[in-house]
Amino acid sequence: MPNFSAWGIDEKYRDDAGQWYEVSEATKNKFLTAMQAAQEGPADAALLVCRQGANVNISESCELQLEDGTGLHATGQLPRDLPLGYHSIFDRDGRESRLIVTPPRCFLPSDLHTWGWALQLYSLRSQSSWGMGDLEDLRRMCKWSAELGAGVVMVNPLCATAPVLPQQASPYYPSSRLFLNPLYLCIEKIAGAREALPDLETLAEEGRALNDKPLIDRDEIYRLKMRALEKIWPVMRDKISFSDFERGRGRSLQLFASFCVLAEQFGANWRTWPQQYRSPDGPAVLALLVEFGDRVRFHKWLQYLLDEQLKVASSAGNIMHDLPVGVAPDGADAWMWQDVFAKDVSVGAPPDLFNSNGQDWGLPPFVPHKLRAAWYEPFIQTVRTALRYARGLRIDHVMGLFRLFWIPVGEPSAHGTYVRYNADEMLSILALESARAETFIVGEDLGTVDEGVREKLAEHAVLSYRLLWFEEKQPEHYPKLAVAAVSTHDLPTIAGIWSGADFDEQTELGLEPSRDNSEKMRWYLKRATNVHEHEHISDVIVKTHEALARSPAVITLASLEDSAGADKRPNLPGAREDTRPNWCIPLPKKLEEIETDPTVLRIAASLKR
Repeated sequence: MPNFSAWGIDEKYRDDAGQWYEVSEATKNKFLTAMQAAQEGPADAALLVCRQGANVNISESCELQLEDGTGLHATGQLPRDLPLGYHSIFDRDGRESRLIVTPPRCFLPSDLHTWGWALQLYSLRSQSSWGMGDLEDLRRMCKWSAELGAGVVMVNPLCATAPVLPQQASPYYPSSRLFLNPLYLCIEKIAGAREALPDLETLAEEGRALNDKPLIDRDEIYRLKMRALEKIWPVMRDKISFSDFERGRGRSLQLFASFCVLAEQFGANWRTWPQQYRSPDGPAVLALLVEFGDRVRFHKWLQYLLDEQLKVASSAGNIMHDLPVGVAPDGADAWMWQDVFAKDVSVGAPPDLFNSNGQDWGLPPFVPHKLRAAWYEPFIQTVRTALRYARGLRIDHVMGLFRLFWIPVGEPSAHGTYVRYNADEMLSILALESARAETFIVGEDLGTVDEGVREKLAEHAVLSYRLLWFEEKQPEHYPKLAVAAVSTHDLPTIAGIWSGADFDEQTELGLEPSRDNSEKMRWYLKRATNVHEHEHISDVIVKTHEALARSPAVITLASLEDSAGADKRPNLPGAREDTRPNWCIPLPKKLEEIETDPTVLRIAASLKR
């Protein structure tokens, strides 16, 4: 019988109600196949991750090459004064191993104690937006927030989607976590835009007219912005240089731009492309640079523009980015790193109080032993990119550093089980990247959390995520090393609970919501705020944030949905795309109105205190 535990596969699991589930032999064997596990256990990954200053014994003498090129000799024990970083060890036969020297914990400023906004950027329209919020709107939001005294603006993932129609709406289903979405470009801020576009004002009027639509129309925005970008590029391509950016992003930028060109030719799903293009290492992909060299460079230029505009936005205030738990199975990252992703498996969650059937997020997981064999390079690149221009980073479903709930594709969530990762190594690498970027880390630790996970995260200075909707204790009893908030993008807004609109919407969509859960959330509001049954919603919203401000948590966040009085949450899990416009609902007020809105300013004043 195979040794499933050697491959990290749990043979039973417990849901959040405490019920145990036995996992079938068929499921466990499917996961072995998905991992391409051919022997009793994973082979040696030629990898050593250790803390700086630790005593590390070695069995034979070796040569070290440090990250900066320095050479050292070691016998019996590694030097204790090795610098932080990614180094190489060569044995007597010249075989290379990776040595990663890490700090004991993530970066965390000693004086961190602040507040800020949680923002779905696409929903933040301004008078100058082209139908959705862009990086210029983010810059304005950061500047205004800093003037109010806010220390951080947390923004949804800005990750790249495939360059095709229809555009993917969910920020948590990206084609790539390494690159950004061109929909967030502000066209008027691009160098050469006015020179290349005599009709820029006409285009801008078309774009601003999209602000009047009740829902965000990404496809129309994409058509309009690509029309503008494709006119700017021929005028500017010989006048600009972004070679430093190209060198810095290296092979991953080359492959991503190649993926974009192939997706435009053959569709977004690389698994259906002509066979010669399905491997990023194939000669046909290299030949693209000759046949479509200008178009490849065009897609690199788009990423350069996004990087520049994000840099400008981040200079106006502190941005906290959000790292999705995975990537689309048919997208750029899954194509680039297809040997490291599991086949015919997706990630999700077992049944719980809010989702009786469990959840299937449709995202392929990294194979634990293949990730280690790759010296964690895909994970390192993903984290490093997310930390770019960031004051903080929220890691969605941070429990995935410990274990992920794998589900065979096409089967119910209850047929899945947990597969474990080397959390000590992944947290150590996270600490190294965090220290280098001087960026604090927040772990979204909601849902089914294994024993010891929160304690291990705290040891590594990863902040917990505490929500009013879930906490039995009052805000003043939340832990200090945490982010305190009312809700998330997947959960009801204050207005949605107080008015009953959230329960009504779920009922209309046939989602069979729990009346008890809705009443419990309403009771939490009343308990925290001491409001009476018929209190005006704006007063309930303000008093809720006044209660949240009593928390000792180092960061307190107010969502713009709550602040603007929205009664619909950005995403309603379980709702079908054809019945509910998830991720397409704009805020009920434009940026200019939000900046002067009395309720918003009252919330800011209470959190600032």
